[in-house]
Amino acid sequence: MKNQSNGLFLIGMPGSGKSTIGKGLAKALGRVFVDLDHEIEARCGVAIPVIFEIEGEQGFRKRESQVLQEVVKQDDLVLATGGGAVLAPQNREILSQQGRVIYLKASVDELHRRTSRDRNRPLLATNDPKARLQELFEQRSPIYEYLADMVVETGSASVPMVVQQIVTRLREMEDK
Repeated sequence: MKNQSNGLFLIGMPGSGKSTIGKGLAKALGRVFVDLDHEIEARCGVAIPVIFEIEGEQGFRKRESQVLQEVVKQDDLVLATGGGAVLAPQNREILSQQGRVIYLKASVDELHRRTSRDRNRPLLATNDPKARLQELFEQRSPIYEYLADMVVETGSASVPMVVQQIVTRLREMEDK
């Protein structure tokens, strides 16, 4: 049984809109917005690609879990997780126990379009970022689906439309 505390946790692939929609959702609900990746960078004093370079993905994931554990304790939180935060079982447990998990879903083509110019994504720094996105999508999508209390398509709708859809669905969930 979930302990539905009041955290709202956005999960999804890189480029699915977690940060952008998260900011809008926090504003619409009068909540605090935290971007987990930005929080990690602030605490480490370096950008995520540098952490990956020095510590590898495993070192980064360890830091991510530590910061996640602390951040989820905040009241009235909207949290944009990193795309891979759900990979660690302890992170999935924290998210599902501390609030509602919202999976922002977009197609691989859309994700590629949104991330193609972003150099701050170490997992996509390959010769074929679209193939890498496809691989990550296939690996992570079942985890996102399983963990989610709500799945929201972020393909063609505007940010305000997606935010309004989430707010409406949250209210419907609370009324049940």
